[in-house]
Amino acid sequence: MLILVVVALGAGAVAYAVHRLQGPSLLRASGIPSVVATRLADLMQLSPVPARPAPSFTLRDQRGRTFSLSSFRGRSVVLEFMDPHCTDICPLVSEEFVDAFKDLGPRATQTAFVAVNVNAFHASSADMATFSREHGLDTIPDWHFFTGRVEALRRVWSAYGIYVYAPNPNADIIHTSIVYFIDPQGRERFIAEPIADHRHDGTAYLPASQLSSWGQGIALVAGQLS
Repeated sequence: MLILVVVALGAGAVAYAVHRLQGPSLLRASGIPSVVATRLADLMQLSPVPARPAPSFTLRDQRGRTFSLSSFRGRSVVLEFMDPHCTDICPLVSEEFVDAFKDLGPRATQTAFVAVNVNAFHASSADMATFSREHGLDTIPDWHFFTGRVEALRRVWSAYGIYVYAPNPNADIIHTSIVYFIDPQGRERFIAEPIADHRHDGTAYLPASQLSSWGQGIALVAGQLS
């Protein structure tokens, strides 16, 4: 799967750019939680967004259960858009989510980890369950990989500024990869942009230290919102 990272404008994502300098000194965007070190914020391309209500949706998860986004009020929400047949960046983000859950410790009960399917050709709850199991996401008690009718999914993609291109069932899915951090009041507060390096054979990877740092960063932001 290929990934297109886009900072979108509109109802779901108005991002402030994090400008970076070469060398040891980095500029820090205002509004970044103080618990997140500047280098970590830079790695995540973490940006504050206006505290506006996150676009609502109602979809079914990997167990076939129907939830609305408002079901998670009172907890912070870490939201990403994933392809259940992805072999590129989505497995890396999955590992970061699992690490973040572990890093949260007792505070994990105050955070929901959520993904919305971007693959219209593989949109069954069983597809979401298989991906969740293969990548350890089902070890997170409050993990939900949402899917639904293609029309409903497209409305959610549009509301969050997610670009999806899938010309046929066998083609690579190209889509925006952004992590949204939503506070317990249901408001968007931050976004981050997942990253991946690629080996000579095209396989995606990140050094273990960066995967661990991403997990820590997700936990710090989610915990701060909670």
